[in-house]
Amino acid sequence: MNAASDPDTLESGWLTELEPVVCRLLDRHLSRTQEWFPHQYVPWGEGRNFDGPLGGAAWEEHQSALSPGIRSALMLNLLTEDNLPGYHWALSTHIGRQGAWGEWIDQWTAEEDRHSTALRAYIHSSRAVDPVTLERMRMSQVRTGYQPRQETMMANVVYVAVQEMATRVSHRNAGRHSGDATCERLLSRIAQDENLHMVFYRDLLEAALHIDADAVLLAMCECVESFQMPAVQMPGFGQLAMDVALAGVYDLRVHHDEVLVPLLRSLSVWSLPGLRPAGEQARERLAQVLAGIDERARAFEKVKAHLSAARSGCRMSG
Repeated sequence: MNAASDPDTLESGWLTELEPVVCRLLDRHLSRTQEWFPHQYVPWGEGRNFDGPLGGAAWEEHQSALSPGIRSALMLNLLTEDNLPGYHWALSTHIGRQGAWGEWIDQWTAEEDRHSTALRAYIHSSRAVDPVTLERMRMSQVRTGYQPRQETMMANVVYVAVQEMATRVSHRNAGRHSGDATCERLLSRIAQDENLHMVFYRDLLEAALHIDADAVLLAMCECVESFQMPAVQMPGFGQLAMDVALAGVYDLRVHHDEVLVPLLRSLSVWSLPGLRPAGEQARERLAQVLAGIDERARAFEKVKAHLSAARSGCRMSG
């Protein structure tokens, strides 16, 4: 295969040539994944009835032990996980449900579904966030659905590799910054799943690079340059994302340093030999895009520092 192939031929070629790789990676994944149960990570003893038919107490902000930024991180992470039906549909549409590909998609979906189950139970039992706001946003998010911007099978594989890495980091950082041992334990467990998913897609990309590095680099450049989190169309996403960035959970610096740079390095993108002109151009463009993200991250760090200083001044004067 090569980057100039007919699009339909290229798509079917990828599916056929990578099928044995998917089979091997799926077997490896199943040997590494560990069974776990969401109910064992939820602080049920802290729970009590909410207002409504059961006559409990309505949620109030003081009931949450978490900072506003971490509450936003939990909401954003959970609402992202809630849109799993859309992600399953997108992967099935672009990849198919046959053979090892279909087995992997179904396994991945089953594992991902645990994340929203566990997160929502933790949030409700600990009264971490406003449950009414959360449910209204969930309804809006799932009604909106998910429409991938990536048009090719390989572009979708690149996207999910980056996204799984980003999700792993986001869950892990939210747990670390939460100040809640139960929250950190749960999010660390979810991050372990996300890491195995990332490793699957990363190693699938590595195999694809050996088949047609030029085509994969073109897909990588397209993805990295236009990357957006899957919940970007969700109402209120901008404010939640800003809260999460200011809390240090996930921002452009994290995206550059903890997601893109290590992922591309692990794939040896910068030392791939034998590229044709299109591949070389894509690699050069990829380097330029990374430099641009790094520059924007530096600018945002200055904004964060200014806001932090302003808030400290307000607290001292108060």
